Amino acid sequence: MCILYMAEPGSAAEWRQVFSQQAPELDFRLWPDAGNPDEVQYIIAWEPIPDLMQRFPNLKALYSAGAGVDQFDLSQLPEHVSMVRLIETSMADIMAEYVVFSVLALHRDIFDYQISQRERCWTPLPIVPASERRVGIMGAGNLGLVALDRLRPFGFQLSAWNRSYKEVPDGRCYVGREELYDFLEQCDILVNLLPLTPETQGILNAATLNRLPQGAGLVNVARGAHVAEEDLLQALDGGRLGGAVLDVFDQEPLSPDHPFWCHPRVLVTPHIASNVQVKGAVAVITANVEREQRGLPLLNVVDRSKGY
Repeated sequence: MCILYMAEPGSAAEWRQVFSQQAPELDFRLWPDAGNPDEVQYIIAWEPIPDLMQRFPNLKALYSAGAGVDQFDLSQLPEHVSMVRLIETSMADIMAEYVVFSVLALHRDIFDYQISQRERCWTPLPIVPASERRVGIMGAGNLGLVALDRLRPFGFQLSAWNRSYKEVPDGRCYVGREELYDFLEQCDILVNLLPLTPETQGILNAATLNRLPQGAGLVNVARGAHVAEEDLLQALDGGRLGGAVLDVFDQEPLSPDHPFWCHPRVLVTPHIASNVQVKGAVAVITANVEREQRGLPLLNVVDRSKGY
């Protein structure tokens, strides 16, 4: 069995080492040294591969080297080839860390205090108890549910918005487009963890941002294309939003002249909220190889009708 690594070259050595420890039976190959392409059954990739099936006719599964799969054209992938997301526990934990940090920064008015610090102004603000702060997460998938779980001990009023109903312990799940505005209107802090699909692209725009309470905060750790950037800047400049923590952008790296860099109410981080953890990812792959051999459904397979 052969697996071909076509993702970040700088991480290839770590992938090779972990595969040699956890799955020595898999023949690990590093692109462009693919050897005989007819022997390649599994591929790990971050970007679309032109003429994929023509080049690797015996491919069984394509693994995305990231949480999302929106960069792949699933219509070009035959039904017998599974598209798999490398989501596992440690990746979700790391994402939840970033979400908790971002929510607490917005909750405790850190943007205001940063402005005060630059102005050398000593201005204490009233403290709002967590029990009076409403935090909503868009996207109640694996990552979103773990983030909600990590936020729960602080005592926030929690909710989620999702395509289908998900159980939100001690909170509420809003479902579908018909409940989107109701959800937004009660979010003092909004966290976006949606998958990027044609239906969710640009979902954070003037119409939706204006539904948030005055002075609300935004955290985007999903995809930059979810955000209409000009609408977000207008919401920040007009005071509709009090702050935004942004880890993902429509164009990455963010251009040096982009207004987000110097906006006093924007925190920019370079797409580091979470990433694929190699040991956990290899464990998912090896588990799927075993499940395939036993005739069981694979883990984390993308539902092509939904796009995630």
